[in-house]
Amino acid sequence: MDMLVSTEWLAGELGANDLRVVDATYFALDPARDPLADYEAGHIPGAVFLDLGNLKDDSSELPSMLPPAEKFASRMQSLGLGDGSRIVLYDNSPHRTAARAWFMFRMFGAYQVAILDGGLPKWTAEGRPLEQGKVKLRHRHFTVWRDPAAVRSLDQMRAIVASGAEEVVDARSAARFSGEEADPRGLALGHIPGSKNLPFDRLLNDDGSFKSKDEIRAAFDAAGVDPGRPLVATCGSGITASVLLFGAALLGREDIALYDGSWSEWGLRPDTEKEIGGACKMKTAAA
Repeated sequence: MDMLVSTEWLAGELGANDLRVVDATYFALDPARDPLADYEAGHIPGAVFLDLGNLKDDSSELPSMLPPAEKFASRMQSLGLGDGSRIVLYDNSPHRTAARAWFMFRMFGAYQVAILDGGLPKWTAEGRPLEQGKVKLRHRHFTVWRDPAAVRSLDQMRAIVASGAEEVVDARSAARFSGEEADPRGLALGHIPGSKNLPFDRLLNDDGSFKSKDEIRAAFDAAGVDPGRPLVATCGSGITASVLLFGAALLGREDIALYDGSWSEWGLRPDTEKEIGGACKMKTAAA
């Protein structure tokens, strides 16, 4: 199974014994939206609801930190996502949250995982079937392990900023990256010093599907990203950074990692250096 699958491919595979379809919709900046209600109103036949917004580390004050391995395994087992499953993720979110779920699955040891290109909007635009309500679930065993090399901590990010050993790429909009636009969580303005800006939507077509590999490579090149250095993606809370990681993985890159705390952590702290605009470094307290 490819990392990125088409709606046509999925339609032909629905009902296969080893296939599991997962709705990974999450509205990080729109708490009024209820992704579970949307799922129950209409989802791809057989799909289960991941509840990505609650699949996080509840002991952290940060909004979307990765959950402990045990919590992830428990959720997967309860959803019937077990060893040997081929998992196809989709979403109906403007932030392409299936990529966050993809990163999470890969980090916790599941590699037969794909994203449905274009997600639910493309599926419904093509007139493909939906079903309502909930899917009957059965527990399956999920063997979990955590790959710490795929995640960067605050201390590691401080070292990276000091050494320049890894390429830090920010998936937020250009206005938020530069500090021209206020942070939606009320955090400090700007970005991590030395980081490059590649808004996640530059990897996507207007319909939410991913651009071609050549176009994705060109987007990284245009952002000044050095393909010879390990890549660390960051954003507001670790969600859209995963779109950049998925795009890099489509290009065959394996030296990729996520700064999970992202700006929700870096921008909150008064002791981290912030960069405004393209070059002016300044230290600012959290807003």
